[in-house]
Amino acid sequence: MDHPLPAILILAAGASSRMRGGDKQMEPVDGAPLIVTLARRALALAPTYVTLPGPDHPRSRALQGVNITPIMVPDAAKGMGASLRAGAAALPATTPGVMVLPSDMPEITTQDLADLAQAWAHNPDQIHRATDQDGTPGHPVLFPARLIPALTTLTGDQGARALLKNEKVRQVPLPDHHATTDLDTPEDWARWRAHP
Repeated sequence: MDHPLPAILILAAGASSRMRGGDKQMEPVDGAPLIVTLARRALALAPTYVTLPGPDHPRSRALQGVNITPIMVPDAAKGMGASLRAGAAALPATTPGVMVLPSDMPEITTQDLADLAQAWAHNPDQIHRATDQDGTPGHPVLFPARLIPALTTLTGDQGARALLKNEKVRQVPLPDHHATTDLDTPEDWARWRAHP
């Protein structure tokens, strides 16, 4: 690409509580734990940062040898705001934008990330949000550099919803349901594996 690339921030510090003892980020996808597969897809495009519960967590161990920048979030139990805060605070000051990607989205491809980055390059001062083929908003969401300081102040489990409410958001359609397929429960995973 002939334009600045955003950083990619994968949020993987959550408890995966709806998996009833399992860990959705460690489910196998394309021959590796999902968190590793997503990190590799992101790294194929841009510098990648991953929020994690701690250095000894299985997700952190799975990512050893993968060229991401790990960000430990000891207060991850406080909600997604904690991960966004920590992730945004760890970005270099020169970061032109940050693409926020939840870690439970197995259908997101490197091409999807590239398409979102390409759309953002035409309007780099605005938020860009992926949608599915039907126009339903999903993830990733790409925030311009001017909003990174606001991400470092988020609280609670609403993520960046307040920012999205107060800003013009450009929607970027991705194929099929790539932008909205997030798998939170064992039943979600079973259904998805039955209809790949």
